[in-house]
Amino acid sequence: MSPDEPPVAGVADEGLARWVAEVRRCPGPTSRSLGAPGLREAARRRVALRPPGPALPLVRDLCAEGDLPLRLYRPALQPRPTVLFVHGGGFVMGNLETHDSICRRLAQIADVAVLAVDQRLAPEHPGPAAVDDAVAAFGWASRQLAELGGDPQARIAMAGDSSGGAIALLAAVRLVERGPAPSGLLLVCPNADLALSAPTVEQKGHGWGLDADELRWFVEQWVPDAARRSDPSVNPRHARLAGLPPTIIATAEHDPLRDEGDDLAGQLRAAGVEVHHIPHPGLVHGFLGLGHVSAAADQSGTELFQRFGKLLHRPTTMAPRVRDLDA
Repeated sequence: MSPDEPPVAGVADEGLARWVAEVRRCPGPTSRSLGAPGLREAARRRVALRPPGPALPLVRDLCAEGDLPLRLYRPALQPRPTVLFVHGGGFVMGNLETHDSICRRLAQIADVAVLAVDQRLAPEHPGPAAVDDAVAAFGWASRQLAELGGDPQARIAMAGDSSGGAIALLAAVRLVERGPAPSGLLLVCPNADLALSAPTVEQKGHGWGLDADELRWFVEQWVPDAARRSDPSVNPRHARLAGLPPTIIATAEHDPLRDEGDDLAGQLRAAGVEVHHIPHPGLVHGFLGLGHVSAAADQSGTELFQRFGKLLHRPTTMAPRVRDLDA
């Protein structure tokens, strides 16, 4: 941070303050100007500069029916609960490499087998194509659970960050209707309403790393037809939430999607779902990927994965409610 620049107030630590200050000083080209190919290339370059995730006993690239790419992460060679991870990236970018470090940390910290899915991206494949892929990957994993090192009693949970949180939730809704249902959900800073009308979209949508116009552009790619944006197959706010498994929702104070996450937690409770909402003061959207610049972001990610692991490892015959995870 330059001595002439005002300090960034209200963030979790100095490392994150420097990151936010740099974002404000050099915001770079907009998503609209770059387009999907440019965004994907920029994401590839960012990932190349980040430190790798922890080493694991087994990491293997796989392929489900229909040539759907997957990557398996196992923290041990013995059976473990399995998590299908759906990556974020505004519905238009992201792949197995962009979230490799996050998946490694999830596997190690939560002590679970992680199966990451490389879902199709918009605008080439608008919604709900990515949801279709997540459902297909879940079905394939259910049939291959023993080979994947999964624990059949723990079944398969789902997790996702940002747009991946929206996709994971929508896939879980469909799986609850058709079976088998996921055993749990972890949604980190999820896109939860395509209307983008919540107050924090504008309050936190400028200068915090994820701009309001970026969000609008992402939604336009995911669902080009504005008349379809309230369709429950693509918009979590209008989905039928009853019957979903225990769900952990993580939000961040300086995230334009914070209000959407708060509202989703309330919707889930109203639908009778066991939900544990974890706010993160002083953090920004995408904090799971900022552990290399912020000790607070790193610690928050660790604690979040520990909570999810505790949920997935609890005895199925004596399952406490999710609110008891704080005990």
